[in-house]
Amino acid sequence: MSKRAIVLAGGKGTRLRPYTDITPKPLMPIGAYPIIEIIIQQLAYYGFSHITIALNDRGQLIQKYVGNGRKWNIKVDYSEENTPLGTMGPLSLIPDLPEHFLIMNSDILTDINFSDFYDQHISEDVLFSISAFEQQESQAFGVLDVDEAGNLKDFREKPVKRVNVSMGIYMARYDILNRMPYNQPYGFDQLVHRLISEKVSPKVQIHQGYWLDIGCPKDYQLACRQFEAKPEQFLHSFTQQVHSFSK
Repeated sequence: MSKRAIVLAGGKGTRLRPYTDITPKPLMPIGAYPIIEIIIQQLAYYGFSHITIALNDRGQLIQKYVGNGRKWNIKVDYSEENTPLGTMGPLSLIPDLPEHFLIMNSDILTDINFSDFYDQHISEDVLFSISAFEQQESQAFGVLDVDEAGNLKDFREKPVKRVNVSMGIYMARYDILNRMPYNQPYGFDQLVHRLISEKVSPKVQIHQGYWLDIGCPKDYQLACRQFEAKPEQFLHSFTQQVHSFSK
């Protein structure tokens, strides 16, 4: 089965300023590679044969760098929006989507097995799947548990809360487009709230490995350190190089 992916690269990257004042966020370097190249190499490794990159802000720079994907042995084409369409809105402009396809943001460093995520979605025959990551959120202060009478029941010093967050990686069935307006802004939040209200709840797959959104300077710097320390975790070409050097 031919695997198709839609990579969303139309954001302005405002949270990552000043880095993105000159460079579009998908072209921000992680080690020796722009983040979008890491994503393309990962998708190619996991058997995807066709990527469509949804563009808006400074899209011509991304298109000039990536080209047609030939250097990664994968087909790459483009969909351009004239105004920002949110997370899901760009899908309405892509005329040749297959029955099932992957959607992902272009600012993610992860070691997810994209093929397993794709295959599980297909096997469950669901409308929409979400890849999620368990995030730990530390409270900055001690927490007081108080009863209705104002008496202290318990005290927790800076407790850690665990929540499942969306990784910005999704699988969709083609008829999801019937729930979206054409060429109008439409977000992930709008889509999932509609699906829940229609009792067509998305399936959630929890990823146990590594994930980081590089959307702010602190997380971008952390992603750079993680990749430089262990590039083979994210790009299998490094694993092959390590094996060849050890022989």
